[in-house]
Amino acid sequence: MQRRRLRPLFLLRKMLTFTICAIGLVALLSFHVHVFPSSTVPNLFPDPYKLPTQHEFKYQRFGTERRWTRELAPPHLSKAPQSSLQLAGASGTLELYKLWKPPSNRDFVPCIKPSANYTTPVESRGYLLVHSNGGLNQMRAGICDMVAVARIIDATLVIPELDKQSFWQDSSNFSDVFDEDHFMNALANDVKVVKKLPKELATATKVVKHFRSWSGLDYYQEEIASLYEDYQVIRAAKSDSRLANNNLPPNIQKLRCRACYEALRFSPRIEAMGKLLVDRMRDFGRYIALHLRYEKDMLAFSGCTHDLSSAEADELEMIRENTAHWKIKDINSGEQRSKGYCPLTPKEVGIFLTALGYPSNTPIYIAAGEIYGGDSHMADLRSRYPILMSKEKLASVEELEPFIDHASQLAALDYIVSVESDVFIPSYSGNMARAVEGHRRFLGHRKTIAPDRKALVRLFDKIERGTLKEGRNLSNRIIEIHRRRYVKVMSCSFCS
Repeated sequence: MQRRRLRPLFLLRKMLTFTICAIGLVALLSFHVHVFPSSTVPNLFPDPYKLPTQHEFKYQRFGTERRWTRELAPPHLSKAPQSSLQLAGASGTLELYKLWKPPSNRDFVPCIKPSANYTTPVESRGYLLVHSNGGLNQMRAGICDMVAVARIIDATLVIPELDKQSFWQDSSNFSDVFDEDHFMNALANDVKVVKKLPKELATATKVVKHFRSWSGLDYYQEEIASLYEDYQVIRAAKSDSRLANNNLPPNIQKLRCRACYEALRFSPRIEAMGKLLVDRMRDFGRYIALHLRYEKDMLAFSGCTHDLSSAEADELEMIRENTAHWKIKDINSGEQRSKGYCPLTPKEVGIFLTALGYPSNTPIYIAAGEIYGGDSHMADLRSRYPILMSKEKLASVEELEPFIDHASQLAALDYIVSVESDVFIPSYSGNMARAVEGHRRFLGHRKTIAPDRKALVRLFDKIERGTLKEGRNLSNRIIEIHRRRYVKVMSCSFCS
């Protein structure tokens, strides 16, 4: 009897246990992650990384930066691959953000406004003609210095002549590369600028002067300005490195900055094409601008032949021997490289970027002329980073046609895309590298990574000898070397 009474109770307990387990199993299987609507997803990255929406033909400020604004023009490219951030998993988002994150400005901002006692130009003592020399960025720096010199000696500056005799044989005039009217108007309160000499002075006797390199205020105020007592026109035979970098009055330094970053704007045609190239790179996502100094003239001048064939090395040596104004002819390539005086090769750049942690789907803009050896020397870099773009790939033949055979104008396009990039990396510290680094700092402390070539060469040589392999150890060493190498340049005047 007792057993019969307990049987219903036992069955009831079993049914309750089964029901509880079933409910728990259903709850477990139905668990899901809530997906936020796109409008409520928190923004992981600051506004400066978003594509600009303004369509104006001038600089605009985005967040704490200034940048070339977007130009309305449809890309001729097919659908672009997804950006690095879109393809990255959630676990890699923070690391990717660090790779692209700009350095701190440490509360420094451009400080270029003249002081309260700054006056408009006094009566001109005479005219200053300027022959600019070198490539685009060498001429650009020289022109800014000559603006300051004209102010120092109370001269009227005639629109400078650009170099037509250098290696590049570029026939461009000032107005082909720069916005001439804007240049004159922007400097109206600093220096009087005219397009050409008055007719009555066209045949006047001119004194041609090679200004002394890195000269200060006293040299120009005493030795050069005194020439106006005998001549109405002074012609500067060269413009590069003629003015000291330090120990100049603050207003002169600020004038150099205004000349460089406000007055010396590219011509409307170059600006429009540059903006278009930037927009087309932005279609790939955030991008690196790589100033890859691996052109024939660069390698010939520097005497760097690492990884080149004997025939290629002989060709470069012949070019150096036959270029009269290159004074150093006998160069030991191995010594140059070991001291860090050679540009990184495309292969070495690939190893460097991989070690820093940039994924293979990172878009890279190659800011350079024709790469020596073409595809044969680019193959290794392209195998690591297949999204290698250039102005020739981003634009059609018809779009680039007005700039072809004009090295300065093509360099100006690379300059714009480099300044606007999310990260700028020069493989060599030449004139363009320094100019772009300074401009990026001026516009908002944008990220620039300057490779320590001397330290890197030691590591690359170990890889070639087989005593070091690519991987975590190499990556840690390269990251540590470059931890504090995010732009050392402080361009122009900054104040906190």
